[in-house]
Amino acid sequence: MTTPIIDFIKDYQEKNPLRLHVPGHKGKGFLGVESWDITEINGADSLYFANGIIKESENNASAIFESQATFYSCEGSSLCIRAMLYMAMKCKRKSQGNYVFATRNAHSSFITSASLLGFDVMWLFGRDSYLSVDLSDESLEKALESVDILPFALYVTSPDYLGNTLDISSLARVCHKYGILLIVDNAHGAYLKFLTPSRHPLDLGADLCCDSAHKTLPTLTGCAYLHVSKSAPKELADYGKEALRLFGSTSPSYLMLASLDNANSYLTEDYRSRLDSLCTRVSSLKNRLRGRGIDVLENEPLKITIKPKSIGYTGIQLGSLLESNSIIPEFYDKDYLVLMVSCEADCLDTLEGVLTATEKREPILDTPPQILPPKKVFSIRDSLFKAGQVLPLDRCLGRVLCVGAISCPPAVSLIVCGEEINESVIDACKYYGINTLNVVK
Repeated sequence: MTTPIIDFIKDYQEKNPLRLHVPGHKGKGFLGVESWDITEINGADSLYFANGIIKESENNASAIFESQATFYSCEGSSLCIRAMLYMAMKCKRKSQGNYVFATRNAHSSFITSASLLGFDVMWLFGRDSYLSVDLSDESLEKALESVDILPFALYVTSPDYLGNTLDISSLARVCHKYGILLIVDNAHGAYLKFLTPSRHPLDLGADLCCDSAHKTLPTLTGCAYLHVSKSAPKELADYGKEALRLFGSTSPSYLMLASLDNANSYLTEDYRSRLDSLCTRVSSLKNRLRGRGIDVLENEPLKITIKPKSIGYTGIQLGSLLESNSIIPEFYDKDYLVLMVSCEADCLDTLEGVLTATEKREPILDTPPQILPPKKVFSIRDSLFKAGQVLPLDRCLGRVLCVGAISCPPAVSLIVCGEEINESVIDACKYYGINTLNVVK
């Protein structure tokens, strides 16, 4: 597999020219990578008007993922999510409404997309955790049958932050039956393409999806893909660069572009066999942990999600214990501990040693409060432009959320801008340690 971006940068380094262009470090600096950090000089192509080395590299990625088109993002899946929703709106049919069906565990960048693009949302809620929504094809069809005007898309997150995955094939069949697009936030699942058989949304019927390459592949933080399915309407791909340009920086990082370029070569070598071996080992580890009484979710092959209360710890306590042993989790809260592995680190034996040596306690039986769907008062867009004030949580009942401060991880909202704060939301905020909210004045 060719690596045209890397080849260009290496050639430029070897020539050692006088760099009278940005960036200001001129190829020298303290980090040791500055010589790779160039800009859109002659021959380096331009990300949003690609017709040279970047286009060649993106075409390589498209061939690997078997897409109609694959576009690079240097601003993570957040940029891709905004772009995908813009692309879907551009292709909206006259018979469809200006709104989207979306699972409630949507990433915060979906919320900002709604505010920037001005579409409305009909939320599909889950039951057990605000981080997961188990949407079935039957539930989706029932929801579609209940509306007078169809949405222009269904937006889902799969895998979600806990590693739960949806039946994308079944959801795709329902979406296409009703003539709406299926958009998948696959930020945590770039590697799913390389399982046997593939579990990637593109191969299961999604029209648009994004992958955060950096989450599971050996690329720099912020590297991502926006994919258009081969079966999707051609105009979607035609709008891809326009959509990314609308929301993206005019100064994309060539370090990140080189990292994505290198991934093409990496993925076409022995990655599949290494991934298969790792997934087998992870599955075996999960089974051994269950044998010791540790509750482990199963759905996603490269994510180990533990429910530590099964052995008498909160996720915060078990996460701190792992950190004291120099094992740094991806995420933990009161109920969950999320660990992400990849082919680049042989860590399973060390992890198992610490977990199995952890003293078991009596299970903790409390569960997170159930959040009842809040009443919508304003649209997401309108609420963001209203004057707000930060109030203590005990003064927020009945008020309307103005701006949601959502940390990442997990970047998923307990309540969305424009919604009325009910008692269940107050209880959930207390449970997760949120003491203030920004409400409409």
